[in-house]
Amino acid sequence: MKRIILHWSAGSYTPSLTDFEHYHFLIDNKGNISKGKYKPEDNLNCKDGHYAAHSGGLNTGSIGIALCSMYGYKSPSNVGNFPFTRVQAESAFAYSATLLKKYGLKPSKDTIMTHYEVGKIFPNSTSAGKIDITYIPYEPAIGANEVGDYIRNKVRWYYER
Repeated sequence: MKRIILHWSAGSYTPSLTDFEHYHFLIDNKGNISKGKYKPEDNLNCKDGHYAAHSGGLNTGSIGIALCSMYGYKSPSNVGNFPFTRVQAESAFAYSATLLKKYGLKPSKDTIMTHYEVGKIFPNSTSAGKIDITYIPYEPAIGANEVGDYIRNKVRWYYER
């Protein structure tokens, strides 16, 4: 495995059937982690159609983790009824650190990124224009282009413990 890509599901706090199809791991609002239909290793070869399709342009070698949340999100001033929680995010950050260690990776811009960042790297892919994760409900002062660094710093903190 080469990297982890973090998402929000654009759903409620409970994983949906679609979520289980598209992400390797799903985290509910209480921080509980559920496994998706596919193992991370299924994304080593995406040509066989048996993989978690979570990031157009960068599925191969990528682990998809989704925070089950953000249904109804329109903007930082209109986040809908399911903003992701601090407990949920911290669970994702800690689990990301565990997965990085498992696969012999260190936290960096190449190994932990948001779906939004993937879209910026691959502007002609289906990931272009994605807004997950560009906003942190419990840290509203962090701008869209700073979220990835915030997440990497949090993952690095867990990784070093």
